Amino acid sequence: MPRRENNRFEALLAEGTAVPTEGWDFSWFKGRATEQRPSWGYANSLAGRLATATAALDIQTGGGEVLHFALSRAEKPPMLTAATEGWPPNAAKATALLRPHGTVVVSVPEDAPLPFADGAFDLVSSRHPVTPHWTEIARVLEPGGTYFAQHVGPNSVFELVEYFLGPQPDASRSTRHPDHERAGAEAAGLDVADLRAERLRVEFHDIAAVVHFLRKVIWMVPDFTVEAYEDRLRALHEQIESEGPFVAHSTRHLVEARKPHRR
Repeated sequence: MPRRENNRFEALLAEGTAVPTEGWDFSWFKGRATEQRPSWGYANSLAGRLATATAALDIQTGGGEVLHFALSRAEKPPMLTAATEGWPPNAAKATALLRPHGTVVVSVPEDAPLPFADGAFDLVSSRHPVTPHWTEIARVLEPGGTYFAQHVGPNSVFELVEYFLGPQPDASRSTRHPDHERAGAEAAGLDVADLRAERLRVEFHDIAAVVHFLRKVIWMVPDFTVEAYEDRLRALHEQIESEGPFVAHSTRHLVEARKPHRR
């Protein structure tokens, strides 16, 4: 690689490595990576749900950005709102962002039981939970309450995953499938009212965006470090520089599930 190109590669690596990864604010990617948005407009739809809720819980809220957006646009926010987050830097960020809304943020591991009483909420929401714990969601919903969420689907951004890790087994490809989500919700006693899936185009315009994405979304390439994957990163940098953006596809599904009224 010519010295000038090598200098650019090293500078982009350093830039992608230096960007903080806390929260789910993806504004840094503007001009460097793009992702199509699902047609249903989750955050705006959540604002409408919050306007009719009395007590709402947002689980695995990240830095609270989506809940903050929705609360800011809800015509009438719920009387009570709470959120959970398992990663301490995100929990601190969410607390600062959501406190002005009167929202309490509870630090609780993603796989732990929810620290709330049975039937405490009429709305439970989540955007991109690592794993939806259906039995806990059903437990904290009041009869007639709704779970409204956007989940990551199967094979999401797998073109990038397999660029670094090689072909993945079928078991990895089938995780987060909408059919599995439906089965899990119904097994917990919820009625699935809506389940929609979309496949969306993603473009990475430089290697800094790739590095930051893999540092931020750590389950994509679990052992990712710049040092461990420098050769693959260099090859991908050269590919992007000569051929244009690296194209992948994300998958998302919208989930609406309701807890039946007691019979």
